[in-house]
Amino acid sequence: MPTHDIERYLNVRSAYGVSFGPDGERLSFLMDTTGVPQVWTVDGPGAWPEQRTFYDERVTFASWSPKNPELVFGMDEGGNERQQLLRYDPVTGGVTDLTGMPDAKHRWGGWSHDGERFAFTSNRRDEAVFDVYVQGRGETGEAAELVREGDGWLTVGGWSPDDSKLIVSEAYSNFDQDVSVLDVETGELTHLTPHEGTVRFQSASWGPDGESVYLVSDRDGDTMDLWRVRVDSGEFSLVTADEEWEIEGVAVDQESRRVVYSTNVDGYTELAVGELTDPDRIDEYAVPDLPRGVAGGVSFSPDGGRFAVTLTRSSDTTNVYVVDAKRGETEQWTRAATAGIPRDTFVEPELVHFPTFDGREIPAFFSLPAADHGDGETPVIVDIHGGPESQRRPSFNAVKQYFLANGYAVFEPNVRGSAGYGKAYGHLDDVEKRMDSVADIEAGVEWLHDHPAVDPDRIVAMGGSYGGFMVLAAMTEYPDLWAAGVDIVGIANFVTFLENTGEWRRELREAEYGSLAEDREFLESISPINNVEKIRAPLFVLHGENDPRVPVGEAHQVVEKAGEHVPVRELIFADEGHGFTKRENRIEAYEAIAEFLDEHV
Repeated sequence: MPTHDIERYLNVRSAYGVSFGPDGERLSFLMDTTGVPQVWTVDGPGAWPEQRTFYDERVTFASWSPKNPELVFGMDEGGNERQQLLRYDPVTGGVTDLTGMPDAKHRWGGWSHDGERFAFTSNRRDEAVFDVYVQGRGETGEAAELVREGDGWLTVGGWSPDDSKLIVSEAYSNFDQDVSVLDVETGELTHLTPHEGTVRFQSASWGPDGESVYLVSDRDGDTMDLWRVRVDSGEFSLVTADEEWEIEGVAVDQESRRVVYSTNVDGYTELAVGELTDPDRIDEYAVPDLPRGVAGGVSFSPDGGRFAVTLTRSSDTTNVYVVDAKRGETEQWTRAATAGIPRDTFVEPELVHFPTFDGREIPAFFSLPAADHGDGETPVIVDIHGGPESQRRPSFNAVKQYFLANGYAVFEPNVRGSAGYGKAYGHLDDVEKRMDSVADIEAGVEWLHDHPAVDPDRIVAMGGSYGGFMVLAAMTEYPDLWAAGVDIVGIANFVTFLENTGEWRRELREAEYGSLAEDREFLESISPINNVEKIRAPLFVLHGENDPRVPVGEAHQVVEKAGEHVPVRELIFADEGHGFTKRENRIEAYEAIAEFLDEHV
């Protein structure tokens, strides 16, 4: 059957980032119809959506006021992640710049319940740390009140029911956080989660009475469970647990006492809904009638009777659904277009597990093209996720579907260090164990060699960000395995990466990779740039000029050195940051990748 070009696939839309309006009848969401995500609204399931913002830059989130017909949205410039906050009036279409400090990052913290104030954290005082601010809805710029100075990576998690306090979280690494409560009037901070070692305290939400905070944590085991902590005493009590999988998030509607929490079951989301009939008890309602996939971003209606959620799955586009909390009945409110590509051509992956060097079983998603006949002639793209403490999940990916339609298989491993499988698994690649995760990639390729459909001489390594490091590391450690490599905004040298990454990120990243002060020699030893002469396969390196996380110098140095002995191509986008958000750039990037792989694989 005929296949479509990459441009057609990159015109497949996604609708996500949902927020219920104060009237309970309108939703806002983000959709990338114009080439970059913008704010849209819709007034009912299947109704015609209306575009609300019209910028060349991406919108990063949108949040309706709980009382007033207005919303706040975020936007950066050229992918530099220095997000500004802006207010949109849907009656007049007017936009007000609330922050007006383009050199600083602003991280949204939510509306007060009366809709008169909002909270955020920002590094406007000191680039390396985040402070907590509160600002009136009609105020702009320097009018924001500095409530609490921080000394690290702070985020705000929402207002107490009486709007007197804020939840404040501080991250030391992806597997270590603290949660506190901040008195808005006095600036006093009450620490709720004292602990030793690395413990995750995530997704903190106020309880209905304002006397408790609900959160997920691995404080008492390997995986995260749902806990309640009393604000006055710091006493913890277990609300619900899963013996095998991570409870990864919780949302609480304070007035209706309704709760939605999600469990990550081998990459798939299982939602549970119920009501807090007492502080430590959830009486569960019907299971939401949602397709099997990955769901998140819960937004309750004003009365708590419904909630909206974003759902994505490999074989369909990302869309917004609204769920009746009690009955579990579900309506799809958006129908993001597939650019004329039949939905039934999108491929669902197979969840597989392969053995690695120390006897562990490593999970992966493996997708074969529909035309595969198991005759050993199929090329494979090994697509390695970033993070590193992230997880490849069965969500929609237009680029993946393009390659599947053009005869490539796609193998997506969740090597050691990935999130979703417990604390111990997540720590298996820390610092001196970094290269064990690369050995898992080698084991995955060996598994592919034994698969009857796979051509072992046509296997490609591809990944972005930390996944780009994994591509380069796999090509230097196991050079004979690869027909080609594609490194997207990847790390080539851990030392120069840590020296040049954004000031606000360095300490957080050193907690995972190792510190410049104590681990420099080791970081040098595992940096692909220092072993680049071992690469034997053609390499394509892509990057954004404005990348604040992995500076573009990482691309330049590996291109220069690898280009001395293997075919290397470099593509830099002047108006992008850590990844490619503008559709014209994505088209150019992935057309070039497809041409590169057609030539060399």
